[in-house]
Amino acid sequence: MKKIIIMFVAAAISLGQLSAQQKTKEKSNGTKIKTKTDNTELFKNSDDSLSYALGLEGALYYKQQGIKNLNSVMVKKAFDDVNNNKTPLIEKEKANMLIQRKLQEYMAAKAKAEKDAGEKFLAENKKRKGVITLPDGLQYEIIKEGTGEKPTDTSTVKAHYAGSLVNGTEFDNSYKRGEPLEIPVGGVIKGWTEALKMMPVGSKWKLYIPSQLGYGDQGAGNGVIPGGATLIFEVELLEIVKKKDAPKQQ
Repeated sequence: MKKIIIMFVAAAISLGQLSAQQKTKEKSNGTKIKTKTDNTELFKNSDDSLSYALGLEGALYYKQQGIKNLNSVMVKKAFDDVNNNKTPLIEKEKANMLIQRKLQEYMAAKAKAEKDAGEKFLAENKKRKGVITLPDGLQYEIIKEGTGEKPTDTSTVKAHYAGSLVNGTEFDNSYKRGEPLEIPVGGVIKGWTEALKMMPVGSKWKLYIPSQLGYGDQGAGNGVIPGGATLIFEVELLEIVKKKDAPKQQ
């Protein structure tokens, strides 16, 4: 919860600065023209902009968690009760437990929807020519077959990759960054580890990774990869990074 409060305050400062800098343009005849970002008439002072910023961050955060039916009247009442030193309708400890329970319920529902969509995608995808499905659900197709050595559990590899969701949303791309990933084979998600150990250096494969071999129900990247998501990666294995010899002792 502390992290959420810090985010609220940071956003509030930014929004307060923005509202203070916004000005109304004027025509040569003195008539005011409102720009699309001119909301200064709604904020009478910095407390107004802070209040809106806190509400905005809270709404965006909890909507992202799957909560869509918040009663804004009750939200306001909670703020008013605290600010007016009234006894809250729910004790703080019970409120925290309620929030955690509800968040878990919403996150579980979102993850299930993602998993259902992923399972449907994988069921159709495995029918395509060239797609190989392994017993644990991992699917792959060979774009280019290399001729080099295959990594082991203890190897460190260098690879280029592009990752996306089944709806086509790209969430990462080392090609665009211009820098390949260097990482231990045992330090990646299970789907990657399994595939890398089958790939000769120089290969480029397309991986279709079910959620249990990816990031599970938790997801990753602050919601960029939803919980339960099936992942699609194009992985190009560039090399196995050789360990440098330890310096000789004098």
